[in-house]
Amino acid sequence: MKKVAVIGSTGSIGVQTLNVIRRNPDKFKVTSLAGGYNAGLFLRQVEEFRPAVATLATEVNADYVAPKGTALYTGKDAFKKAITDNADIVVVALVGFQGIVAVLDAIEKGKTIALANKESLVVGGELVMKKAKEKGVSILPVDSEHSAIWQALGFDFGKPFERIILTASGGAFRDLPVKDLSKVTSRDALKHPNWKMGEKITVDCATMVNKAFEVAEAKWLYNADFDKIDVIIHRESVIHSMVEYIDGSVIAQMSYPDMELPIQIALTYPGRTKSALKRLDFAQIGKLTFERLDETRYPCFTLALSAIKKGGAYPAVLNGANEAAVKAFLCDRIKFTDICRCVKGALDAFGGSYDGTFESLKAADEFGSRFVRTKYGE
Repeated sequence: MKKVAVIGSTGSIGVQTLNVIRRNPDKFKVTSLAGGYNAGLFLRQVEEFRPAVATLATEVNADYVAPKGTALYTGKDAFKKAITDNADIVVVALVGFQGIVAVLDAIEKGKTIALANKESLVVGGELVMKKAKEKGVSILPVDSEHSAIWQALGFDFGKPFERIILTASGGAFRDLPVKDLSKVTSRDALKHPNWKMGEKITVDCATMVNKAFEVAEAKWLYNADFDKIDVIIHRESVIHSMVEYIDGSVIAQMSYPDMELPIQIALTYPGRTKSALKRLDFAQIGKLTFERLDETRYPCFTLALSAIKKGGAYPAVLNGANEAAVKAFLCDRIKFTDICRCVKGALDAFGGSYDGTFESLKAADEFGSRFVRTKYGE
């Protein structure tokens, strides 16, 4: 039985992780939970799973008494206590830069990581992968796209390949005239055509910053040159990504869109087990379509990918600025089309150095965030 630490248990990935664990009580035990700001949901999770350690970013009611055997901690950085020595695998499902902190802590403790935090590899890929190698730690992808690649590689991160093909749904505005993008609302952006996800990543799908982030993840996870990573629009989200080999063969991983499958695969690796996933009915699916990415519709993708390729501290600036800009959009302080302008402004203004340390990455991330917040408010 694997002991699982869930860091980010109240978010979309955390909730779905607990669904997988709930269906497989003979295979998994929750040893710790770290929640965000949804205290009600978190306390229900604690009561159900009775972890040895439970942490919450916000305070709980003073009258609350944790279950016997559960140590409860609160505070913004309390999640670090949930990366316990007795965990076999740590699911890192935090959103944003703090996910890197959790990943580095888990690596330091020698824990296998099921990674659902994109920023860890986008911002700190070089640092994270170097430390993971030094400690002999495995980082298993939870993203549907990277789970698909991992499976198409036969679960072998070092397997030679010719090309990685990342698929993208195109997000909420894939059919909207480009001239109308400045008029959309945050509510519109959260209507993803295929997936049920958290707010930030859903907006990132609409701008395609999310897909640029996945290019960065592919570079670090599979030691891939950028010219060996392609992105294509696949509206149906049935093929989750593909790997092309030297002989021209292309291996695709397919399923109906459901994040519980890649979560379960990371938890059960190197084996598989039955899931609740609806089986593909190919006669019902009908036609599968593919289109080239339109950079006029998705200028954020081009901008983000350029910053990622530039390297150094620029991906950290990109992340901080994008996170602040998406938050401003969700709070209706800026237009959807302003997200790209905000990120570009931060990248253009950045003149800081990078010395390969966590501290310099953090400073760059904070620069990007501060640039946007100074211009558009908290």
